[in-house]
Amino acid sequence: MFGLYVRFTCKDEEAARGFDELIARTLPEIKRTEPGTLVYAIHRIESEPLVRTFYELYADRAAFDAHEEQEHVKVFLAERGRYVESVHVDWLTLAAGKGVQGG
Repeated sequence: MFGLYVRFTCKDEEAARGFDELIARTLPEIKRTEPGTLVYAIHRIESEPLVRTFYELYADRAAFDAHEEQEHVKVFLAERGRYVESVHVDWLTLAAGKGVQGG
């Protein structure tokens, strides 16, 4: 498995609403066209209303690479700069888990 955790901080409340709309347009295509994307979860943090976190889990690195090549992902990556002030990515290595290979 291959995973990452991404933290996006939006510029302001209006930008956060725009970012949420961008997510709403992108997520259905991820669900529909990416069988190797096992988990693509977006969270809000109650104490930080401008922050969105993504937890992404892929079958393998090739599935992640295929995700990055999708047109809907390219549009998301191109448009997110209008809304986001900072992005932090943590690449994950599975150490243990329930219901996952290698865990």
